[in-house]
Amino acid sequence: MNKKILILSVFVVASCGLAYELIAGALSSYLLGDSILQFSTIIGCYLFAMGVGAHLSKYVRDEDVLARFVDIELAVGLVGGLSAALLFLTFSWMAAPFRTLLYVMVFLVGAFVGMEVPLVMRALNARQTAFNELVSRVLTFDYLGALAVSLLFPLVLAPYLGLVRTGFLFGMLNVGVALWTITVFRTELQNVAGRMLRAASVLCVLVFGFAFADKLTYWGEHGLFGDEIVFATTTPYQRLVITHWKDDLRLYINGNLQFSSRDEYRYHEALVHPVLQPLPWAKRVLVLGGGDGLALREILRYPQIEHVTLVDLDPAMTGAFSKREELVKLNHGSFSDKRVRVINADAAIWLEQHDDMFDAVIVDFPDPSSFALGKLYSVPFYGMVKKHLAANGLMVVQSTSPFFAPHAYWTIDATLREVGLKTYPYHAYVPSFGEWGFILATPQAEYKAPTSYRLPMRYLNADTTREMFSFPPDMQRLPMAPNRLNTQSLVHEFEQDWRRVIR
Repeated sequence: MNKKILILSVFVVASCGLAYELIAGALSSYLLGDSILQFSTIIGCYLFAMGVGAHLSKYVRDEDVLARFVDIELAVGLVGGLSAALLFLTFSWMAAPFRTLLYVMVFLVGAFVGMEVPLVMRALNARQTAFNELVSRVLTFDYLGALAVSLLFPLVLAPYLGLVRTGFLFGMLNVGVALWTITVFRTELQNVAGRMLRAASVLCVLVFGFAFADKLTYWGEHGLFGDEIVFATTTPYQRLVITHWKDDLRLYINGNLQFSSRDEYRYHEALVHPVLQPLPWAKRVLVLGGGDGLALREILRYPQIEHVTLVDLDPAMTGAFSKREELVKLNHGSFSDKRVRVINADAAIWLEQHDDMFDAVIVDFPDPSSFALGKLYSVPFYGMVKKHLAANGLMVVQSTSPFFAPHAYWTIDATLREVGLKTYPYHAYVPSFGEWGFILATPQAEYKAPTSYRLPMRYLNADTTREMFSFPPDMQRLPMAPNRLNTQSLVHEFEQDWRRVIR
């Protein structure tokens, strides 16, 4: 019976260790971007620390194996359980030491986890377990625990519990293993009462953190964003936060501002109307991204539009902007219009699986700050979009800032031209973002910027439109290579451009 308990503890230990690793990788990706870099460095640090821990385990005396195992379970439960909350609060209130704290905590957790399995194997060996049985059982349950968490984390834990609460949950599981071990092996341990008290104390801290995880997240995000948070959720794809201050609603995705209600009309008028004004015959429009419904609001102002398909990955995004009163008011209830069909799917997969044709395409994705987003700005992706666009139709891509991120901006232009599209770059000043860029493209049409608009506008007129398509000397075209899927040069250009700007 004691052997089975030790074997089962390996399953829990492996689950917890991988969970802490995934939490650190996901949290750093949300806050710092570049998911491949974050996960790669965190996995490397974690595995190196496990090696260090495995080496250190040899200094534990045979008679102290179970005692040290209990102590390490409590330590990893406390450090790992608190890791997400401490990292998030640190980034929100004191951003400078975030990276240092991140890798210190990853190293500590990795070292503790690295000591656990060798200690369990030694405990089993002391109970006269055959070597072949010992190794096979320990490694089997180790890998099974990793499999369980790798499936549960993206499907259940992150979207429904959130990263902070998930950290506390696995910390409690580590403490549970410690309490279980103390109870079962109490005759072999010294100072059982003291160890039970320490375990109970750590468990109380973690239970308290689990119960008030939403409050901790709110304090952290309040420090990060400053304004009152009216909506926040973690989905399998991103962290969505909506803030409110006076008459200003703001949407943040993974900490990055997506719009301010005070000036979003400038962005969305510039995004939509230079495309649809020259197409009085356009009836079918495709929107890729744009889950806030604001581009949709502008498209639906045209009476000739008969059908709009909006493809956005995250149902939480489209759900919030189709149900929450303040958001529905902002997008004029665009999701309830009978002409609109909303599809929650990966845009690249949807384009590949469907053959619908459209007169206009509006591409309104977040900036290419990660490789997951960078694929939506690649040669293969634009090639698929072109197949769905009428020969004389027009498409537009939000393309980050030609002033702050010129290399990224002109890389997007080069990528569109690589698939045989004629491009017409333009820019607009949006106070919340500064100078912002768009690229209009077409397979065959000869494009001329509108000199007037059939609909009333708050920002666009003949003069502002003429200025949008004129680039001053400090925003001239740069000779850039297209963004190919296997290299994703755009993501690197984007990061380097903004690194020069952000302090």
